[in-house]
Amino acid sequence: MYYLLYGFFFLLSLIPWWLMYLISDGLYLLVYYVIGYRKPVVMKNLSIAFPEKTEAERVRIAKEFYRNFIDTFIETIKLVSMSSAEFDKRLVVNADVLNNLYTTGQSVQIHSGHFFNWEFMNLGVAKNSRYPLLGIFTALSNKTFNRLITKIRGRYGTILISTAEFRTRFHQYTEKPYALGLVADQNPVDPTNAYWVKFFGRMTPFVKGPEKGAISQNTAVIMADLYKVKRGYYRVDLTLLTTTPKETPKGFITKALVNFIEESVKKRPHNYLWSHRRWKFEYDAEKFGKYVIEETD
Repeated sequence: MYYLLYGFFFLLSLIPWWLMYLISDGLYLLVYYVIGYRKPVVMKNLSIAFPEKTEAERVRIAKEFYRNFIDTFIETIKLVSMSSAEFDKRLVVNADVLNNLYTTGQSVQIHSGHFFNWEFMNLGVAKNSRYPLLGIFTALSNKTFNRLITKIRGRYGTILISTAEFRTRFHQYTEKPYALGLVADQNPVDPTNAYWVKFFGRMTPFVKGPEKGAISQNTAVIMADLYKVKRGYYRVDLTLLTTTPKETPKGFITKALVNFIEESVKKRPHNYLWSHRRWKFEYDAEKFGKYVIEETD
């Protein structure tokens, strides 16, 4: 079954870009106007993030988001057969900060948010990094599709570790310098096992894992900003946050990530994944007040 599926997507990936984007435009009309996929969630998120904008402005952002969302799937299909040279034209990675760190022998965590197209970023960082890149992912329930997506994501050497296997597999890669890529803006499973920080003016829980891992492994921390230059073309800018995580106060790394994501989203609001319930948990000072990371200068 896998080879049939792979063959189908390989043939699909050979469709020229102009036609693929025409298909994407058609799917956008279907998803936005007919199906209305998660539209209430998207519009609620935008009203929280941008209360100063008019309803018409938020609708325009939503429409651009849906176009980018559909393009992500189309572009991921194209990755099945895309040549290395074409990929290099379509994604530029400013990897100097990362590769300069490699010469020090220190491992690194790369933190980012759900920016479009994150599948390109995974491949691009792996391709341009002197470090072996470790990527954490949630395995798909369908084993055939899971095998296909892991093949695409591992094309340029990314070592993929499922969340279910992380505790048992991660340690084997820590004896030599590594880069660990983390899209770290997911909702925590347990809001009491999280850092609560202001995100677009609202108290929001963020997972502790990335910060705790950086401190325990003494890894440098880099922030990755991914954005669209034009349709089908992207850029990744990497910025060093710290090489001494053990010396940072509690919550500093998490708060820095939240601020980083917020600033990026403010610049390019259509470039963020608005369809997930980012404000799923309501803040209750009595329950969660002791987990709040206060603002620092």
